[in-house]
Amino acid sequence: MSQLISALNFWNTSATRHTPVEDVQGIFSGSLIAALGLYCLASAGLLTGSTAGVAFLLHYAFGINFGIAFFALNLPFFYLSWKQLGPVFTAKTFVAIAITSLLSELQSHFLVISEIQPAWAALLGGLLLGFGLLALYRHRASLGGVGILGIYLQERFGIRAGFVQLGIDMCVLAAAFFVTTPTVVFYSVLGAVVLNLFVAINHRSDRYITVR
Repeated sequence: MSQLISALNFWNTSATRHTPVEDVQGIFSGSLIAALGLYCLASAGLLTGSTAGVAFLLHYAFGINFGIAFFALNLPFFYLSWKQLGPVFTAKTFVAIAITSLLSELQSHFLVISEIQPAWAALLGGLLLGFGLLALYRHRASLGGVGILGIYLQERFGIRAGFVQLGIDMCVLAAAFFVTTPTVVFYSVLGAVVLNLFVAINHRSDRYITVR
């Protein structure tokens, strides 16, 4: 038991690196929560921003598998991640994206949401995605795409990752007018605002110690 406590760094009050055990649970938990958030949005026919939003657009417009589209759309961002944020961050992010993509496809086998109000789906989905991203950020990972760009700009120029993602998300959601109704777009925007404000408020480099 003492070895397990030592491995998990319980009650450690100093800033230290996450252990491999902590990274595994953090990345898996963050990916699971993010996948649940995506499922809440999808259950109400809503979208979100970033590469997940584009994957939703492709799914709704052309019937392309969401998990496959989400994974494929993130591949080009791995170059930026590798060059600017390092191989460790890139490897963790690759794992997080793979887990989230897989769980997004398996989610309906374990949980079925037969009915959910769009406003509640936007609030709950946005918060769950925010919690998932925050867990991944704490373990030096992300869900790729704009998240990689947002973390790079925050660490390089001090621009908050949440605000970077919010601006790009609005562009993605504007494209949703071509594939869905204004009502769906409205609630999708609400979910994106909830998500990105949550990340902007809770993920700040001036408030939390980052150990590399």
